[in-house]
Amino acid sequence: MSPCRKWYKQDILVLMALERETIPQESVIRVRNVYKSYGKLKAVAGLSFDVPRSFCYGFLGPNGAGKTTTMNMIYGRTLRDRHGDSSIEIFGYDPARQELEIKSLCGVVPQENNLDVELDVRKNLMIYSKFYGLSSREAERRIDELLDFMELTDKKDSRIRELSGGMKRRLLIARALLNKPRLLILDEPTTGLDPQVRHLIWNKLRRLKTAGTTILLTTHYMEEAFQLADQILIINQGKKLLEGNPQELLEQYMERYVLEVRNLEATSMFQEIIRLTDIRQDRFHDTLLLYADNIDSLREAARELDPKDYYQRQTNLEDLFLKLTGRELYEHQ
Repeated sequence: MSPCRKWYKQDILVLMALERETIPQESVIRVRNVYKSYGKLKAVAGLSFDVPRSFCYGFLGPNGAGKTTTMNMIYGRTLRDRHGDSSIEIFGYDPARQELEIKSLCGVVPQENNLDVELDVRKNLMIYSKFYGLSSREAERRIDELLDFMELTDKKDSRIRELSGGMKRRLLIARALLNKPRLLILDEPTTGLDPQVRHLIWNKLRRLKTAGTTILLTTHYMEEAFQLADQILIINQGKKLLEGNPQELLEQYMERYVLEVRNLEATSMFQEIIRLTDIRQDRFHDTLLLYADNIDSLREAARELDPKDYYQRQTNLEDLFLKLTGRELYEHQ
């Protein structure tokens, strides 16, 4: 390849990348100033956000923060409060009036397993396929595809009670994909699963997103949100606290390093060092957390400590989450 042709190809690639960055992405979910109350409890209080097509959008928050309620309003399971300028649009449909249209475009994986324990794997999927109007031949083909995709083919004739927890979660995801949904809603999809199964599910979800599926995710696993979500929304007591790309939020709102000191009796030795540096302190029960962008500051603070009394690491999404939501438990937790 000639030098001119090589540089021309590189210029084209750069221009294509810049074009992708400047073209606005279409929002397929638009939520504006939404409220949901149960008596005096405001489960959701004025939430607004947009989800672009083929994005994974993650909801983070403590138990009772309003995550599942928001999900339920999006696909019409729960009606939002009547509020002047409140609106929800899912692919142009309003779930308050066009619930069936939205459900035809969605696949939902609930928190709890609700598979029919009296039936085998294939029959569970076959019964569900009838809800989407799939012919027997089309259903058989689609079920074979999904069992292969979720690596469950060898369990197709097994009863549900014979499956492990990870297999049941993968089957729920397969069931949610029967109608080739444009929107996949996942409510804590990997809770209680071992790391191998969790990573397998993450890989499958990435492939779905690459193929064009938009994903809504609620999770208590910060690493899961960091691995999967293009954007996260951190909410607490029904209100938005922070929204953005996980890595960018970490860089903007958190120091780079943290020193966890587990022997509080030892901390008096370096209180003066902490006061004279850029170290930020936080405390949780019997652990002192020291945050800094300069790792040398933390090393100096830990110099006189016994190695068994501290742990030094990079900050992560959990640190940001706790910084925003606090470490105290609420009544509903």
